[in-house]
Amino acid sequence: MALGSNSIALDFVQFSLDCGVLRFGEFKTKAGRLSPYFFNAGLFDDGAKLGRLAEFYAKSILASGVEFDMLFGPAYKGIPLAAAVAIELARLGRNVPFAYNRKEAKDHGEGGSLVGAPLQGRVLIVDDVMSAGTAARESIAIIQAAGATPHAVAIALDRQEKATENGHDVAHSAVQYVRNTLGLQVCAIASLADLLQYLEKGHDSAEMAQHQNRVQAYRDRYGVE
Repeated sequence: MALGSNSIALDFVQFSLDCGVLRFGEFKTKAGRLSPYFFNAGLFDDGAKLGRLAEFYAKSILASGVEFDMLFGPAYKGIPLAAAVAIELARLGRNVPFAYNRKEAKDHGEGGSLVGAPLQGRVLIVDDVMSAGTAARESIAIIQAAGATPHAVAIALDRQEKATENGHDVAHSAVQYVRNTLGLQVCAIASLADLLQYLEKGHDSAEMAQHQNRVQAYRDRYGVE
């Protein structure tokens, strides 16, 4: 499921480059591949960047038409994301509750591993990226155990590349696995296709053309439809 308009996606690519979150070079992925680009959402690391990031999430979510009753931020990266997106959605006129989990259950005070609003209704999980679907499965289990319905996942970037299982490439991506096997809608602010389109628009730059060729070659080798 595509989220938002293409202009939102291309603006997000530019924003990620400006913040140093998206970089070009040679980077080894968790799967052991040499990727010509690297996306590190942890570098959205000040108030202005986080606020702008939340704006991209919120606008994309609203533009997608995905239905949801509340947000859930999986520990740890999803916690500030869910909080910031809830604030931005409220600013745009859509006030919804949010919750997040602790990695370790608390045995004093209110106790438990969940913090925030009670999990109920259709839950939209907010996270940064998706590499294997493992985090999504963990969130689904938490949400279902609370009696709510895991409905969709919103991420910043869909790499659109084959996942790995037991060290071997498989035909589907992590996003496709979550969508087709786990049954959740998956929304991404931008995708690898959007990154390639951005690079193509900068074709007058020799540096951009070089990056485009490398990213395209990577997608040709590891990409999914």
